[in-house]
Amino acid sequence: MSPDSKPESKPAFKGLSTSQLRPGFPDFLDLPWHLPLLQWEGHCARLEALPRGESRHPVVFVAYGPVTFALKAMAPGQAEHEYLLLKAMAERGLPVVTAVGHAVVETDEGEASVLITRYLEHSLPYHSLFLQSSLSRYREHLLDALAGLLVQLHLSHVYWGDCSLFNTLFLRDAGTLQAYLVDAETSQVLSSLGPGLRQADLDLMEENVAGGLLDLVAMGALPADFPAFDLAADIRRRYDGLWSEVSRVDHLRADERFKITERVRALNALGFSVGEVSLTRSDGELDRLELRVAVTDRSFHRRLLHSLTGLEVQEQQALQMVNEVNELRADLGREKHRSVSLSAAAYAWLEERYKPTVKALAAIQTEVEPAELYCQLLEHKWYLSEAAQRDVGLEAALTSFLTNHGVAPATV
Repeated sequence: MSPDSKPESKPAFKGLSTSQLRPGFPDFLDLPWHLPLLQWEGHCARLEALPRGESRHPVVFVAYGPVTFALKAMAPGQAEHEYLLLKAMAERGLPVVTAVGHAVVETDEGEASVLITRYLEHSLPYHSLFLQSSLSRYREHLLDALAGLLVQLHLSHVYWGDCSLFNTLFLRDAGTLQAYLVDAETSQVLSSLGPGLRQADLDLMEENVAGGLLDLVAMGALPADFPAFDLAADIRRRYDGLWSEVSRVDHLRADERFKITERVRALNALGFSVGEVSLTRSDGELDRLELRVAVTDRSFHRRLLHSLTGLEVQEQQALQMVNEVNELRADLGREKHRSVSLSAAAYAWLEERYKPTVKALAAIQTEVEPAELYCQLLEHKWYLSEAAQRDVGLEAALTSFLTNHGVAPATV
């Protein structure tokens, strides 16, 4: 049993009947629990104003030091239910917000339950991708991100039950987006998920996504002829393509075992970790085998980079960084005239390249997280190298990148 499998119980406080919290987080006892969340303004110095999507429930954000938490008021019993669902999803390695705890409160409006989650730093609600011109480069990746999230949930036998743009937050991920589930109120974590529930989830997704986009049309953020229903259907097509890739059965001859490695590598390239490979003899064919691969999560490069460097980044960011580590490994091997371990190359990359570069990038005034900014620098370096028809090097690219952001090269 994990250390946090039994939440800690706190005594009653003003307005607070009970709370159950995971270890390592604040006790939240200084909050004005006797008031409904929407009345906390002026009564709580910890309130933070942050962007968020639509919600059927009152939501506020509170800060404890550098960490911000989201509090959502719900009917009695609902917060504990969602808390347990989010924990179960996180244990399956799924991209969901971190469940911190839940509370039962008594206010002038009666009894309620409150779900407490950790605010997803640097996250973007979907409407910001359309309302902020600086984020326009990420819009096209929204479809892939949502399709990928649904595939991950279904591979882990999770029925979302209310897939929508409102219930999703997005993180920048090396020029793309990573989607995170933030509302599990209608979800189910099952031992198996049949095609009927998968299709029901997709039907709901199409309806809800089209509705979210039409809301932007009504706001004037999108043109009146914006193809909302076509885009929602496109997410389904992308889902179907990705689902087919991760769930297909391959047929191979007994002497084609190299195809097993090819299949695993192809899935790894998509970010999927492979938990098990099964081979069975094809019916009626003595020299033919059926290859089935059990996919566990979509964090292959994240896990690899973390094991090598301790860095916690998104999947596509990790992919770019692992590629850099491998390039450096090859360069070091040529310099030393011997093979260099991946661990040694990763350490050299972290200490000599990544940390000094991120320190220099901190001079840029931006809300973009350091890992994403580093990947933007790599993209800038690629464009400069393409124009020069040679590798311009990281130092020259950094100087140019800082200059473009109004930072004097002398600060490098």
